[in-house]
Amino acid sequence: MPSAIPASPPPSPISQPQHPPKQRKQKQPPQPQPNPAKIQPPDAQALPLTIPLKMPPPTRLLVASIGNPAPYLNTLHSAGHTVLRALTIPLSTPPLVKSRPHANGLLAHSPTHPITLWHSPSMMNVSGPAVATAFRAFQREYPGAELVVLHDELESALGVVSVRGGDRGTKGHNGLRSLAKAVGGGYTRVGVGIGRPVAREGGEVAKYVLRKMTVGEREALEGCVGGVLEELERLLEGERK
Repeated sequence: MPSAIPASPPPSPISQPQHPPKQRKQKQPPQPQPNPAKIQPPDAQALPLTIPLKMPPPTRLLVASIGNPAPYLNTLHSAGHTVLRALTIPLSTPPLVKSRPHANGLLAHSPTHPITLWHSPSMMNVSGPAVATAFRAFQREYPGAELVVLHDELESALGVVSVRGGDRGTKGHNGLRSLAKAVGGGYTRVGVGIGRPVAREGGEVAKYVLRKMTVGEREALEGCVGGVLEELERLLEGERK
């Protein structure tokens, strides 16, 4: 009698997990880790960057007076020298001393203002070369410095202060003509009024400007120092005329 074939077991209601063949894991290259020191907040790009600006050094002025040496030092034609010496008081400068590098002119630095005073040693009519030499030496010491020239102004009333660019006309002033040849026009002129005689003849004008000034005239010239200092401070603030 043939043997009975055993029946297949009924399927299990629970699904048996299938085990697929194992696969080798591929090694991934290492990922670079961020540097914590370089991590910026999300809004860092929106923050304005503050970059310190290198400011230029403050401008220093060389205030140069032109006129005549003795025996014409105390004349109206040397009014620029009179005002320069009077400026030593509000500028608290030491005494003016001879400076060989600055064309043998008299020199004094103000400790309270970026201003240096220079008294020309030359005759008025040939002032230009000495001023040019002194200013070149001064520029080597103070790059970016500017030149201001104090001079007598025949067309203005006694003690009146006027400011013009160095490229303006000289109005027959021989000292300014000499400056125009030696320096050019890149400077500022501060004129100090000395008035004008009624007579317009050259001989009468020469007598007027070369005579010894009176006490009242000297006081009027020294009294305009405040106005001159105001103009110098405007130049230091960047104002130009």
